[in-house]
Amino acid sequence: MHNPFLAALEDRVLLGDGAMGTLLHARGIAQNACIDAQVLEQPDVVRRIHEDYIAAGADIIETDTFGANRYRLGRFGYADKVHAVNFRAARLARDAREISGHPVFVAGAVGPTGRMLGTVGDIRPEEVRAAFREQVEALLEGGVDLIILETFPDLAELREAVLAVKDACDLPVVAQLTFQRDGRTAAGEPPDEVANVAGALGADVAGVNCSLGPQSALEVIEQMAAQTSIRLSAMPNAGLPKYMDHRLVYPSTPEYFAEYTRKLVEAGANIVGGCCGTTPEHIARMREALAGEWNRRGGRAVLRAGPAPAAGGVVEVRGAPDTGRVPGRRTLREKLAAGEFVVSVELDPPRGLNPRKALEGAARLKQLGADCINIGDSPMARVRMSAIALAVLIEERIGVEPIIHFTSRDRNLMAIQSDLLGAHALGIRNVIALTGDPPASGDYARATAVWDVDSIGLIKILKMLNSGSDWAGNSIGKGTEFFVACAANPTAGDVEVELDRVRRKLEAGADLLMTQQIYSAEILRGFLERLGPIDVPVLAGIMPLQSFRHAEFIHNELPGVFVPEDVRERMRRAGENGKAEGIAQAGELLEECRALVNGVYLVPSFGRYEVVGELVTQAKRE
Repeated sequence: MHNPFLAALEDRVLLGDGAMGTLLHARGIAQNACIDAQVLEQPDVVRRIHEDYIAAGADIIETDTFGANRYRLGRFGYADKVHAVNFRAARLARDAREISGHPVFVAGAVGPTGRMLGTVGDIRPEEVRAAFREQVEALLEGGVDLIILETFPDLAELREAVLAVKDACDLPVVAQLTFQRDGRTAAGEPPDEVANVAGALGADVAGVNCSLGPQSALEVIEQMAAQTSIRLSAMPNAGLPKYMDHRLVYPSTPEYFAEYTRKLVEAGANIVGGCCGTTPEHIARMREALAGEWNRRGGRAVLRAGPAPAAGGVVEVRGAPDTGRVPGRRTLREKLAAGEFVVSVELDPPRGLNPRKALEGAARLKQLGADCINIGDSPMARVRMSAIALAVLIEERIGVEPIIHFTSRDRNLMAIQSDLLGAHALGIRNVIALTGDPPASGDYARATAVWDVDSIGLIKILKMLNSGSDWAGNSIGKGTEFFVACAANPTAGDVEVELDRVRRKLEAGADLLMTQQIYSAEILRGFLERLGPIDVPVLAGIMPLQSFRHAEFIHNELPGVFVPEDVRERMRRAGENGKAEGIAQAGELLEECRALVNGVYLVPSFGRYEVVGELVTQAKRE
């Protein structure tokens, strides 16, 4: 079976990542620390470096295991941790790949032992080979896709490393040596000999890493390419370092690396990347330089501005919903920031499979000027189509921005986060965080509510996802971009308790305040005054009454909603003209609230979307 990594090399030039050690030091790891042991001691730091390289466009990320053999680890007292370090390093790199969603290749990095072989050395070749095999087997168990042998000083030790890999597994091997100023290894071996011997040993790619800088690497690649047919790799340092302010500083800029990326590819390199001193910024510029180039050693390369097909042959799909934006359409967040008076209308998902009525309602409301469609999450604890599913249908088929209601009632902590990540992947950005009606109030009185968190905790989860981590603090890679709304009830029975909860929601990070339905601008004004100055926009909830009976029901039987006596009296006097009176009152309330809020949230009673159409037009009228 053809290996996916080798298949990718047939297709295009692959971009490796950059430095690990120097970047760990730059991010606070002590200069005298065991770099490889950081996968056990500071795993989050290591994983985030992998994530940064993936985000920069790398096709290959290397495990933090350059010195994770028994000899080098033994210098720091970790000789008995070879398996733990290598296995954990591989899993961290795979986690980063999983988090990012980009199908990059995970390369197990293997460096020299640091011991001398041969008659003048203090270690026998078979001992070195056993040490390499021990490391490679742990990397293999951790799930790497290939092995990169790097910074080897001579062919003697490289030979033992390649044979150890071949003894342990059938993974592809990239064999890289480091070269001196004279263009030869420390043992005096020229580039063409190195490439040919590496190929004869069974390596799939030969090349140069570390050494001096891009210019020297280019000279090595040119010599290799002229005398061998093996594929080539080049991962140079960012120039010669200087010791400044108690740290090493590398002079080569990302722009300089980008310039030499093209030259290395033209000279014959099939893999390019960076070594000591290079950063995600270097890799990002190299990614840009590769766009449109072609691989002269493998035919015309299909060089995309993103990672390669994953091990296993999975091809990355481009164009999936990623930003939640429709070209040319301003978002709810942007409209509110610009001071526009916005209008959202609530639609309930269907009780069955057919969303036609909701979609027709959304189309009509969009035509009238509605900015957004609110979608309930099984309101009143009755089973309905998923709010997320209907939101996607409305976005895709109607082209109007949705706001999903999301309750913590039905999902535990894991399901909450999974559903939110899925919603974001489908392009949903606006979420109103709710606790949810208790199941006993709906059709399933014996159903069990979860409520691992309430609405305040749900807001915190959403904001943590925005910052790039889940509830447990695990990285999710790039943060989400949720615009988080919270609810407020100005007519709550205990207003002080409600005010306290609203303040806690705002402290948790809510971006928008949406009130439950109100029937008095004065009650809303008083509530907002008692709440005090806030720096988030407010949408007032308005639901037109249908009749006197409807008004009495809402006032007396709907928890937490207050309909003033004068409003109910007007509805009583309206008699059979209740619907017209309800719309008239809602229109008056809308105008009275206009100076208090940033928009309105219209709720059609009994699912009659046509009833609020006039209010949408009125609200959008300048």
